[in-house]
Amino acid sequence: MKYAGWFVRVGANTIDGLVLAPALVVGAATERPGLVGVVLILLGAVVFVYNRWFLAGRTGQSWGRMVLGVHLVGADSGRPVGVLRAAGRDWAHLLDGAIFNLGYLLPLFTARKQTIADLVCRTVVVSEVPAPAAAPAPAPA
Repeated sequence: MKYAGWFVRVGANTIDGLVLAPALVVGAATERPGLVGVVLILLGAVVFVYNRWFLAGRTGQSWGRMVLGVHLVGADSGRPVGVLRAAGRDWAHLLDGAIFNLGYLLPLFTARKQTIADLVCRTVVVSEVPAPAAAPAPAPA
């Protein structure tokens, strides 16, 4: 597997983070966001969950990863990790930020370019997905 570099990973996460931009702008612009702000925040959260957990878990690619051509896969299987593991990995990123955000820099120094969240969840971000194993030929009748 060819592991995705740090700058590509940051770019993909930045693109994914732009999903929340409208909600953040409204929230920052008003002291009390009102109904429109609440709806935008909820919509942003739903879109974020769909993109980062559902889509990435099922296909290995969020919109940001799709744009940059990388995939989130299981470190051992090379296959998409599933919705729950993708969600768990996003929550595990709290560990990356717990020590002055040093966990986010770990991909610069590890062989498989993994963050602490990747290590905990047994995931990698790759730029080339391995081909699926060929199915065994049916036995002659």
